[in-house]
Amino acid sequence: MAKKKKEMTNEEKLRALYNLQLIDSRIDEIRSLRGELPLEVEDLRDEIAGLTTRLSKYHQELEDTEQEIKDKRNFIEEARSLMKRYQKQQENVRNNREFNALGKEIEYQELEIQLAEKHIREFQAQIEHKKEVIQETEETIKDREEHLSHKKSELDTIMAETEKEEKDLIKKSEEFKAKLEDRLAKAYTRIRNSVQNGLAVAPIERGASGGSFFTIPPQVQMEIASRKRIITDEHSGRILVDAELAKEEEEKMQKLFGK
Repeated sequence: MAKKKKEMTNEEKLRALYNLQLIDSRIDEIRSLRGELPLEVEDLRDEIAGLTTRLSKYHQELEDTEQEIKDKRNFIEEARSLMKRYQKQQENVRNNREFNALGKEIEYQELEIQLAEKHIREFQAQIEHKKEVIQETEETIKDREEHLSHKKSELDTIMAETEKEEKDLIKKSEEFKAKLEDRLAKAYTRIRNSVQNGLAVAPIERGASGGSFFTIPPQVQMEIASRKRIITDEHSGRILVDAELAKEEEEKMQKLFGK
């Protein structure tokens, strides 16, 4: 059976909401310190993995091309061996027809050798180009790995400084949210997700909602200061609290953040 939540006064709800906002804002600050670093680290890892796969493919292509050259050289040796055999056979032919037929075979082998030598030259050019590409890729990988090491070190430093605090604050945020009735907690989350900087609860500053230029009528300000009901800003949709309540809760939270 679910435990019934303690009945809260409107003032207690406002304080809990503002505390929740202060905690979530602090979590936002911590995450903004990391900024795009986690994504940059992940992108660099993906890029290095892609380059490494490409490099492996280049090396395989290089091996295949070198094997092609070996095969062509073996073919040339076989063709030359055939030419010698045909030339030797020409010495023992009985008529011109046999001599000419062997001559054509010799010419054919010569053409095959020339074609094979042409292919070898093309393969050698491909190898030179592939070696350049491999060297460039290896240099790029080295550069990206150094960049990754720097970014990861930067991220690790920030994580080491903030990870425990973030975990503790997330736990506190969940605790404060659990105190609120579901309807109010959902409203807070909805407002937070829809406004700039995630500020769902804002104090009154110089007669306006914090971060807004729209003046709140004095009568509404007095009603907010009475803390008898939860009031939202008609322009931004934020839940409003009076400056005195905000100051009191900020001082309490500073002690929590300072631990």
